[in-house]
Formats: sequence, structure tokens, C-alpha cells
Amino acid sequence: MRFADRAEAGRRLAQRLAYLKDQDPVVLGLPRGGVPVARQVADSLGAPLDVIVVRKLGIPFQPELAMGAIGEDGVRVINEGVVVMAGVSLEELSIVERRERSELERRARCFRGDRPRLSVWGRTVIIVDDGIATGSTARAACQVARAHGARRIVVAVPVAPPGWTSRIARDADEFVALETPEPFYAVGQFYAEFSATTDEEVTACLSRANGSVATASAELTVTDDPPGRDQEVLIDLGPVRLSGHLTMPEDPIGVVVFAHGSGSSRHSPRNRLVAAALNRARLGTLLFDLLTRDEERDRSNVFDIPLLAGRLVAVTRWLGEQFEGPAPRVGYFGASTGAAAALWAAAEAGHHVAAVVSRGGRPDLAQSRLGAVVAPTLLIVGGNDDEVIDLNRRAQAHLRCDNRLVIVEGATHLFEEPGALETVAQLARDWFVGYLIETTEPSV
Repeated sequence: MRFADRAEAGRRLAQRLAYLKDQDPVVLGLPRGGVPVARQVADSLGAPLDVIVVRKLGIPFQPELAMGAIGEDGVRVINEGVVVMAGVSLEELSIVERRERSELERRARCFRGDRPRLSVWGRTVIIVDDGIATGSTARAACQVARAHGARRIVVAVPVAPPGWTSRIARDADEFVALETPEPFYAVGQFYAEFSATTDEEVTACLSRANGSVATASAELTVTDDPPGRDQEVLIDLGPVRLSGHLTMPEDPIGVVVFAHGSGSSRHSPRNRLVAAALNRARLGTLLFDLLTRDEERDRSNVFDIPLLAGRLVAVTRWLGEQFEGPAPRVGYFGASTGAAAALWAAAEAGHHVAAVVSRGGRPDLAQSRLGAVVAPTLLIVGGNDDEVIDLNRRAQAHLRCDNRLVIVEGATHLFEEPGALETVAQLARDWFVGYLIETTEPSV
């Protein structure tokens, strides 16, 4: 199949995506070439259209190899394994991120102007490009959309190489391509007209689609956010101020505070997926940065479990002060080193926590405090994460509280396999609901 131009490709793609029309989708086009395609899809589905502006963070000496990606609103996704493998320092990472952040903000202003970014929280998001070659940009877009709270992500393109889905299988929920021809050399070979899309064309597409993006955004403000509170917060702890995101459904049965792992942040797409599942079960969530940007530059802080646990305790006390009446009961969800911080904090004298869940955690780093933990604790480990399974089994022997070790078969350390993270979310949801609704006494 050869497309006359991007508009024709978009119309054909829209026909294939018609089954999504009743699922309240948001269409996000990858600038620049993906936006004219996305506009046709959005018009056909009657869906709002926006751009998803992402920037790949390339390794300094090999820019084509991604060590992460960034998106708007401070979203930051880092592949710590690549960073370590390439020997990239925190300073080098910061230099690349500052440069790409500047370009990202310039492009967002250019394409969107004064219009606000469309919220995708809890929505089905259709990410559209004019074609896929390597898949790196699509992967970054998926990760950023997930970090912004997308419930379901569909990647849709007119053309892609054979086997393309394997390149982004861990980042999207569904994949649509009209054609996967062979041989495949470049996206442009399948278009009769494939001239570069200009900034002005992108802006025009956004302005004309469905009347205007501004109108669609105004409609979403009323219906898109979950009931209750869903907001960015600044947590003032005196010596430091930490950024966080607080979501409180109406009449919550409890609230779960997240402690992320090393190299991650409050924007962790994995934690955001789990948090969304907890929100749907009427559990509030608080995701926050354990360290400031300056503190992150000192790698030793990332593994300073007493420091991280102290932050977690202080943030939990801050959280209790945000409620006019009795505060909901509190649970901790920790990943990697964050799990050690969660267990250490739960063992603090006089600091009551109703339940703890560890995902791929390192409870061994809090071994000296495990015997003092009284909160029921769930340890979740991937079945193919042999070393961490052993560390968790040894740590479990030191726990005196109600506890359980669950091994998710076929999963690796980051639970990137299809369905693995959803299993984690279900396990965590059931654990927290079971223990946080047990009593209504205040916890902080």
C-alpha cells in the first residue's frame, strides 16, 4: 500500500480505529509528521487532539541510544540499566536533560501556544505517528503518557516494519498498523508526497481539529479528573521542599504513600500505573520525590536508607496535617530501595502504618529494623529475578509481622512483561484494601 499523503493515511487509519469511538479517547500526535495523520483520526472519532511532546535523552557519546525520555510537566523516565552500563554520571545526565528540556519547552510553546495541555488521566490514549522506523520515539511517548495517568495506550500508525510491536510491547497496551511491508527501509518510501511538516502546519491542525483544542480541554476539566483531589503539591519539610502528586478520591478508605526506587521519581510510570489501580479502589495516593535535584547529584544519597526513611516519616506527618478531620489510615508502597525505606520508616517508634507492599524491593537494606515492623507486609518479586527472590526470602525470615511473599511467574525485576505490572497492582490493591478498611482510627 502506498499513501498519497499523510491526510489520506490518517483517513484510512481512522477507519481501522472506529471501534474506539465509544471509549472516550484522546488522540495525541507525535510532531511534526504524526500530527496531520492524528488530526484525521481525531476528526473521525470526534475525539480531542493534542500533541505529545517528548524528547529522547541520548547517551552523550552515542546520542542514538536512549537512556531515558522526558515529557511535559516534569515527566522524566530514566532507564537506569542503560545509564549504569554506559557509565553516565549524574552530572552528564543532568546536562543532557537540561538541553533537551529547553528544546521540549520551546516546541510545546510553538505548537500549543497558550492552550493548556489536554489531561489524559484515566483515559484511553491513541498515540499516532506517520510511521514507525526504530520505535524509540513511540516508546518515549508511551512512557510519558503513562506517567501522565493514561489508563490504556494504543499506538496507531499507517505503516511500520515487520515485528514492530516487539520493540514497544512493554510500553503500550494495543498496536495498530495498516501495513507492515517488507522490505522496509524508511517511512517515506510508502508515501507519494512526504514533504516535511512545518511548525505552522502542526499549529493549524491543532487549532482546527474539533473546533479547537482549547474547547476540548475546557470540557475535559469538568469530567476528566477523578472526584476529590488530584493535584501537584509542594511538601515543605523545613530544610527541604519536595515535589509530589496527591490524588484523593471522594470518601477514601485510606491513602498509600509511594517510595520510589533509585534513579526514579514521582513520575515513575510503573508506580503511576499501580496508583491508578488503587485510586479506582477508593484509595488515595501520594507520590513524591524522596530527594531534591541537588541531593540526587550525590549518588550516595540514593542508597542512604535512614535518610530516605526519615523523609518518608516526615512526609507522612505532613500528609496527616492536610485533613480537617481524622486522617485516613496510611499504607506504604515501596519499589527497589524505596521498599527498604518504607520498611525502615514503618519500624519507627510511634509511627503507625497500616500496611506495607514491596515491589521488586530490597528489604535486606533495612534488615536491622525488620524485626520492629508491625505493619502487615506483602513482598512481591518477579519469578525471573533470582537474586532479589533470595534477598526477599532472607529478609522475610526477620519479619515478625503478618507477611507474605508472592512471586509473579515469568516477570523480571521491573515487571515489564505483558500483564506483570497489572498483577502487581491487583495484589497491592487487595492487600491495602484488606488492611486499611479494618478500622477507622486515625493513623497520622
